[in-house]
Amino acid sequence: MSATEVLCQSTTCLNGNPPSRLECPTCHKLGIKGSFFCGQECFKAGLKTHKVIHEIATPRQTSSDGTSNGTFNPFPNFGFSGLLRPVYPLSSTRVVPDHIPRPDYAEDGIPNSETRRAGQPPRVLSPEEQEKMRTVCRLAREVLDIAASHIRPGITTDDIDAVVHQACIERNAYPSPLNYRRYPKSVCTSINEVICHGIPDQRKLQEGDIINIDVTLYYDGFHGDLNETYPVGRIDEDSERLIRTARKCLDESINICKPGALIRDIGKVIEPIARANGCSSVRTYTGHGINDLFHCTPNVPHYAKNKAVGTMKAGMCFTIEPMINLGGNWDEVHWPDNWTATTVDGKRSAQFEETLLITETGVEVLTAGKPRDL
Repeated sequence: MSATEVLCQSTTCLNGNPPSRLECPTCHKLGIKGSFFCGQECFKAGLKTHKVIHEIATPRQTSSDGTSNGTFNPFPNFGFSGLLRPVYPLSSTRVVPDHIPRPDYAEDGIPNSETRRAGQPPRVLSPEEQEKMRTVCRLAREVLDIAASHIRPGITTDDIDAVVHQACIERNAYPSPLNYRRYPKSVCTSINEVICHGIPDQRKLQEGDIINIDVTLYYDGFHGDLNETYPVGRIDEDSERLIRTARKCLDESINICKPGALIRDIGKVIEPIARANGCSSVRTYTGHGINDLFHCTPNVPHYAKNKAVGTMKAGMCFTIEPMINLGGNWDEVHWPDNWTATTVDGKRSAQFEETLLITETGVEVLTAGKPRDL
């Protein structure tokens, strides 16, 4: 038996309880090991009894009067680095109408087009393709601004996901994160110590939080990607400094972009700004090329002395999206949901992102919005 195979757990298995690989999806989410079955019949036959395990493993959160509100932390034994906790259950997968064109991964979660073109030089887009990028990025900005207008204490990140999903649909666009490598929602919402890829759930925003909303749309065959970090009500001075620093890191790095500029020099601009403000720049996650693919070359690191290759050329589209942590630790830890990345010390993180087009004379910020007071 391989390390991933255990005997069928059904007490009424008609196949002799053979080595099995069909895992109970709920047990997988809850971190319960060993819940494997030889087939759907065995799994369904004992499901009523098996569900008792789920109830035991999901301690319910309670409201101030001590009554259960039906939500729970799916990872009660995980060593969280900060105060934030996931609040499940997640809402059902939101539906995209059939008439809306979708990327290749929408059904099975696998971005095959990205795999086929991995390692190829960055694309130089034709004038027609550049116009399509302008259009999808304008729509993405509209959706982000709509989502941001709903930020307030008491709203859940799942509510924000619903707003983003509906705004995409109204524009005949597909929300690019949905089922990308099995991501379950239409937007990423990253609160406080979450660096990136926070999954919208039932947690309500609280006064003093900060939240990053990361929106990507797929429209007319192209993706547009941007994000911003926002205060929830009044925030402390460290959080204000963090948000200002993250925005400055992005803006100053955009200023060097033009034909012939080196991709690696972007990080050389960002890291000194972060350090001068008592912050650090995350190294694991980078900016990326974007066009008809969600993620592609060039790879855009946000730290100094990186080894990124390539120069900017007119017609190239890519994102810059520095993730800036309070303090000197740029490393991250991942929650068991396989997506949420947080700071290792529980300190806060902020991020801003724009999609850029290199022009003959410089750079065009395709996702640009109105200036904010930070």
